[in-house]
Amino acid sequence: MPSLSRMTFLECGKCQKHHAASEPQNVCTDCGGPLLARYDLTGKLPSLEQVLARRPGQNRLFELAPSELGPGAPTLGEGATPLIAAGRLCSDLELPRLLIKDEAQNPTGSFKARGMAAALARAAELGIGAVCLPSAGNAGGAAAAYGALHGIEVHVFVPASTPAPILHETRALGAKVTLVDGTIADAGAALAPLAQEHGWFSLATLKEPYRLEGKKVMGYELFYDLRRLPDVIVYPTGGGTGLIGMWKAFDELEALGWIGSNRPRMVSVQAEGCAPMVRAFEAGLDHAPPIESPAISAAFGLRVPGALGDFLILDALRQSGGTAVSVSEEELLADTRELGHKLGLQTSPEGGACLAAIRKLRAANWLTADDEVVLFNTGHGLKYA
Repeated sequence: MPSLSRMTFLECGKCQKHHAASEPQNVCTDCGGPLLARYDLTGKLPSLEQVLARRPGQNRLFELAPSELGPGAPTLGEGATPLIAAGRLCSDLELPRLLIKDEAQNPTGSFKARGMAAALARAAELGIGAVCLPSAGNAGGAAAAYGALHGIEVHVFVPASTPAPILHETRALGAKVTLVDGTIADAGAALAPLAQEHGWFSLATLKEPYRLEGKKVMGYELFYDLRRLPDVIVYPTGGGTGLIGMWKAFDELEALGWIGSNRPRMVSVQAEGCAPMVRAFEAGLDHAPPIESPAISAAFGLRVPGALGDFLILDALRQSGGTAVSVSEEELLADTRELGHKLGLQTSPEGGACLAAIRKLRAANWLTADDEVVLFNTGHGLKYA
């Protein structure tokens, strides 16, 4: 059966070297940079109207997804999450066009389902039998779910401070879980020699090409729902795959002729105790030196000391006229409660961090009442108990 995907090759995001998409790949063999899927955008492609007539979900535009099976790829129903008007928060913040993209409504309760749906589907097509990853928590649970769906063995190394509900989820879905003292970076260091010894394929953030392809669909969905792109996107940033993925999606949308060259202003949100992107952005750096001793945060998805795709995140912020904002633990917890009390959304603390960042940007008049702003909530609050 011929492939329904238009994917043609993988390109290093750093040195632009091409790699074959027909075999398992991790990072660039020349420079160690992250690999990005590239597609043939010539010839006959579906129109926007044809795509919108398809069933909503992650594989709606299957031609620009990595799975060869297109709409026939196994799914747990990921994608097509709601874009919710912010109700009373709109008047509180004097932002009448504030919207919330609620990724908590994905399978496994977080946006991580998107990336793992794409990565594990492609791993199955490439004949990979065992995968591994370090995780701050939610990615491990999502990997377990999609590993179970595709019959792939999953090994997850997580910080010992990971909330119990996520550990239960990951184990209940069949993954083998190892607890490690420290951060996700420490989990990655503990995992590396075992992965090499046993031949496990790495699904670590941006150390394989396809998690990004699942995350990019968030950018497509904003366009599907609004028929335009918003003025500002406020995104909680750990490894930053979602932000990088949406930025890639916008370039693909332009190549399809569905949008012009204008882009949303991208805002990277981090916790004060672990804010490598904020520090690098403010210092005018092209890369973000890792944080040596990141503070523990309720928003554990933000406790990522360093990111392989740091230069891609910083490029997107600067090219879009965006910015990077850090918030305190007190601020992010207060606004997590505010999202619940004012909207009835039981969000992740990462979502609360985004609301706290929006408060700061509105107070500084960086955001105005004319801006259409999308806040990303990346997970369900029940997972953080």
